[in-house]
Amino acid sequence: MIESQKSYESSLYGILYLVPTPIGNLGDMTYRAVSTLKEVDLIAAEDTRHTQRLLNHFEITTSQISFHEHNTQERIPQLLEVLKKGEDVAQVSDAGMPSISDPGFELVQACIQAGISVVPLPGANAGVTALIASGLAPQPFTFIGFLKRKKKEQREQWEELKNREETMIFYESPFRVKEMIHNLISVLGSERSVVVCRELTKRYEEFIRGSAKEVFEWLESHEVKGEICVIVAGNLNPEEEEKSAFPEDIKTHVEWLMNSQAISSKDAIKQVAQSRNIKKQTVYQAYHEL
Repeated sequence: MIESQKSYESSLYGILYLVPTPIGNLGDMTYRAVSTLKEVDLIAAEDTRHTQRLLNHFEITTSQISFHEHNTQERIPQLLEVLKKGEDVAQVSDAGMPSISDPGFELVQACIQAGISVVPLPGANAGVTALIASGLAPQPFTFIGFLKRKKKEQREQWEELKNREETMIFYESPFRVKEMIHNLISVLGSERSVVVCRELTKRYEEFIRGSAKEVFEWLESHEVKGEICVIVAGNLNPEEEEKSAFPEDIKTHVEWLMNSQAISSKDAIKQVAQSRNIKKQTVYQAYHEL
């Protein structure tokens, strides 16, 4: 069913404002964001202690309520009740845009279903900020966010992404970024262009640009701290890479994956079937020479 929202049309309900906060530099807070936080009746914050420092800096006295990934289901009905009374609510994450790798999506959905206006404010976003200074093609791009942590699952994700032609944006912990680049190399190759961006908008902002191999070697010899964005170039020759990425023979392909990724034949068969777009049974029979 089609749904039309006229954001500022008179309503008995309040408005949910999605308010971005600085990703590091407090000077990036917009005038509109400050005034909105002052004018709403309640602020739903990912971490009230963290947000309180921001509120103190801008002399904002609006009350807060915690809203994070662990209390989402409890808080949504409470926030809807506030909004249905005609009071306005601002939702903020610890840094950047709400809902982008942070809480917010479920609340937005609930408000839309309840006929409550959802108004987004523009502002700081780490991924796009990193992208425009990366030196890699800014469009088209795709935002991936955090990859899965387990080695096998993350490599499977890289398999799914290796032929994407657009520039890709990732978030990663400084403690896992080296392993991430190592997994990238094992699937995308060592020559794919990569940019590691850290501490964006802060005093120690830094961009490490180079091939995946060069960036990995740099990470091996340097201690990395702070918030991390990783920008990965798209595949300019996806068909060529698809052809050269694995052996022509199916059995050899399975064995190659088992050796290169240290995985079982079962997992390798599954990956081969996905990458070749054929049935697992076909791969199974080829591998076992049935």
